[in-house]
Amino acid sequence: MSDMPPEPYLETQRQELAELITQFCPGIGAAETAVPDLVLYRATEPSPITHCLYRPALCIMAQGQKMVRLEDETYCYDPLHYLVASVTLPVTGEVTLASPEAPYLSLRLDIDPNEIGSLLAAAGPIGVPNRGSGRGLHVDRLDGPLLDAVLRLLRLLESPRDIAMLAPLVRQEILYRLLHSAQGQLLRDIATADTQAHRVNRAIEWLNNHYHEPLRIDELARVANLSTSTLHHRFKAVTAMSPLQYQKQLRLQEARRLMLCENLDVSSAGYKVGYESPSQFSREYSRLFGEPPVRDLARLRSAV
Repeated sequence: MSDMPPEPYLETQRQELAELITQFCPGIGAAETAVPDLVLYRATEPSPITHCLYRPALCIMAQGQKMVRLEDETYCYDPLHYLVASVTLPVTGEVTLASPEAPYLSLRLDIDPNEIGSLLAAAGPIGVPNRGSGRGLHVDRLDGPLLDAVLRLLRLLESPRDIAMLAPLVRQEILYRLLHSAQGQLLRDIATADTQAHRVNRAIEWLNNHYHEPLRIDELARVANLSTSTLHHRFKAVTAMSPLQYQKQLRLQEARRLMLCENLDVSSAGYKVGYESPSQFSREYSRLFGEPPVRDLARLRSAV
């Protein structure tokens, strides 16, 4: 993905981005910042495959490489490419390029669809392109104007008194530029009431809040205000999975977290996320994570 050499200006910007991330994220892992919804990351070695939930966000890298998988699809991004998640998606991710000499350095800026809606209402028609696939995850080539706006947001960390006034303005510019990207059409549609993408996103958020309940497709279709056939088609177009597959991943990821972080036993965690059969829970857990719950947790704890 990085075969083309970066333009000199982009390389200068990238170097400054790396310096700022290093300055405000000197340790390993994630660092919250004084800028709302902006998180920095640093790693000095490749990571194992991690199951996680991506919420709507822009992810930009200053150094290293990361691979994200959504079902059978692979998205690889690096300092020349950024990733956008337009909806909440259960994925796996792994840092594939990092070392003590050249750490993995990246940032995540969370996206609020309501903020995009307000921007669209204020700006009026802005010629959003329609080039994307409709998938809720997208990688695109980074350009100078977007990176310049992101850099101005990070520079505010050096002048905290300016954050409250200037950060919202820079965020608006970043969102404006994302609306002109290949993902712009989906971002706009999700933020616009009564579009199919907005209704699918309503179904996605409902599942995230009710994953422990039995899934009734007709009820979910009513929540989304779509027919059941349209819901299935559009849901899979955005998430690469059916509503049932999506709910299953939410349940299993949460059960794993409950066992690992809150010390729940296997049966209790399964029941808490909505499984009535411990054997079914163990079977589906093994299919997703590659090992039965007890063995998987033992491996995770020994790695820590």
